[in-house]
Amino acid sequence: MSAAAAAARAPAAAEVTVDGDPVKMRGDKVKVFYGQKQALFDVDLDVRERMVTALIGPSGCGKSTFLRCLNRMNDTIDICRVEGRLTLDGMDIYDPSIDVVELRARVGMVFQKPNPFPKSIYENVAYGPRIHGLARNKAELDDIVASSLQKAGLFEEVKDRLDAPGTGLSGGQQQRLCIARAIAVSPEVILMDEPCSALDPIATAKVEELIDELRANYTIVIVTHSMQQAARVSQRTAFFHLGNLVEEGPTQDIFTNPRDKRTQDYITGRFG
Repeated sequence: MSAAAAAARAPAAAEVTVDGDPVKMRGDKVKVFYGQKQALFDVDLDVRERMVTALIGPSGCGKSTFLRCLNRMNDTIDICRVEGRLTLDGMDIYDPSIDVVELRARVGMVFQKPNPFPKSIYENVAYGPRIHGLARNKAELDDIVASSLQKAGLFEEVKDRLDAPGTGLSGGQQQRLCIARAIAVSPEVILMDEPCSALDPIATAKVEELIDELRANYTIVIVTHSMQQAARVSQRTAFFHLGNLVEEGPTQDIFTNPRDKRTQDYITGRFG
C-alpha cells in the first residue's frame, strides 16, 4: 500500500468516550421503515472501539436490521428508509457525500451463510485489495493474502492449495475465508450476522476463538441467536425486542443482573 493510500485509510480519532471507552460507531435515534412498516424505533447505541458487541433478541426484533444500517446494506432494499444519525468516528455515514464502497471497506460484513466467490482461495482474498488499490505489485498482494489468511486462522490449512476453489472448502473453512476476505481491505469494524448458525460445534468454536483474537485490532458487532455465544465472545450486549433497544451494557451485567424485566424474561427462556 502506498503511503498516500495508507494515510487516506488511517482511522480517525474516535469521536467520544463513554465510561472511558472510545466510541467507534454511534447510533442516535435510529428509525428504520420498510414501506409503511416501522422496524426500528429510536435506537440509541454506542459501539465501543476494539470490543465485541453482541446484538441479541428474538427473531424479527430488529437486531439484523440495525446491523445492516452500520454499513448501509439496507440501501440495497428499495422500500427501506433509515432516519436518525449513524456515525463512524464522528462522520455521518448517511451523508450524501459519503462513498458507500469506501464505507463498506471500512465497515466489513460477514454473513450468516458462508458466501465465497466462485474463485480460487487466493482470488477470494485478493479481490478487495485489488479493486481498492491497496497493493502496488504482486508481492504486496501476496503478503496481504497470506496475512489475512493467517489472521483468520486459515493459512496453515490452505497454504498449499491457494489456487483451489474457495467453494471446495468445508463450511467452517469457508466462513473463515469470508472473514479473511473482509480483513484483507483493512477494515476498522467487522459486522457479523449470525456467522456460526450454519456451522457445526467444532467449526463454531474455531470462529469464536478467532473473534476473540480479532478484537485486539478490530471493532466487532455480532448478531447471534445463541445467548451462550453472546456470553462467550462479547464484552457488551444489546437486547432488542419488537424494534426497540431495551437495554445495553457489559455482557456479564446483562446476563446476571438485567435492569429490564423483558431482558430477564428473554434470558430465562420465558419467550423468544
